[in-house]
Amino acid sequence: MSIKVTSLTKIYETQKAVDNVSFELKKGEIVGFLGPNGAGKSTTMKIITTYLPATSGTVTVCGYDVQEKPMDVRKKVGYLPESNPLYFEMYVREYLEFNARIHKLGKNSAKRIEELVSMTGLTKEAHKKIGALSKGYKQRVGLAQAMLHDPEVLILDEPTSGLDPNQIVEIRDLIKNIGGEKTILLSTHIMQEVQAMCSRVIIINNGKIVADDSIEELKHANTNQDVLIVEFENSFDSQLLKKLKNLKGHEQIAPNKLKFITLEPDTLRREVMQWSLDNNININSMQAQTETLEDVFRTLTKKELPKE
Repeated sequence: MSIKVTSLTKIYETQKAVDNVSFELKKGEIVGFLGPNGAGKSTTMKIITTYLPATSGTVTVCGYDVQEKPMDVRKKVGYLPESNPLYFEMYVREYLEFNARIHKLGKNSAKRIEELVSMTGLTKEAHKKIGALSKGYKQRVGLAQAMLHDPEVLILDEPTSGLDPNQIVEIRDLIKNIGGEKTILLSTHIMQEVQAMCSRVIIINNGKIVADDSIEELKHANTNQDVLIVEFENSFDSQLLKKLKNLKGHEQIAPNKLKFITLEPDTLRREVMQWSLDNNININSMQAQTETLEDVFRTLTKKELPKE
């Protein structure tokens, strides 16, 4: 396994930021690591990259224990933290040269730096000081330094933060292209990015793993329910919905527009049509809707976890 996390726990005074978390990543996997703010994502990533010690549990990267062999782990890992700390007074190439010396790349430094400058789209900006770059280009510099020493594992915390739509597509393609040879753990709040890049998703909430599966399996296994979006011509008394036997829940998403949740979408569709005739309620439109990753995320992360 490229990354193996076993019973990982991190406690800050009275707060349990990460609570008995376990998961594994194989070589070549691009895994989305999702969760609301404060869920424990960044803490977990910092432990994997040796920046924070765990309270208990173990983490190994490419076979090296992060607490016992931190320097060996750092040789195997490229890390782009959410804060993306950079030296703003350095020029782009100067900064990459500085990092190349840290990684002891030696005579290969110049060639590798030019590869990364080109790969991350920094060619036109490489003569500038980092402080003069836009946020998007600063993010590219951070990504370049993370990949400079050609690590086997990449830990990317919000890698597309601050990028415009065109830049996002370019960075997404870059990550997908290198994903076949590396293991990538990717944290982001942009669900479209996860669906475009990741083969698997891990969702953490209140320090606990609440889901770990492929996107399609996750969407199916989460609720095993289907959704009908129904738009009515006029408003009506919501108490009338109690007559719908196959309706398991509903949510208003716009004036006169409701989301119906059911286990039997075809049966409910027929039932709604008859119900509308019986109650003289006109329907403008009715269509099935598959649950999105965002729906699954919202469902799993708004649940209150049981208190110990």
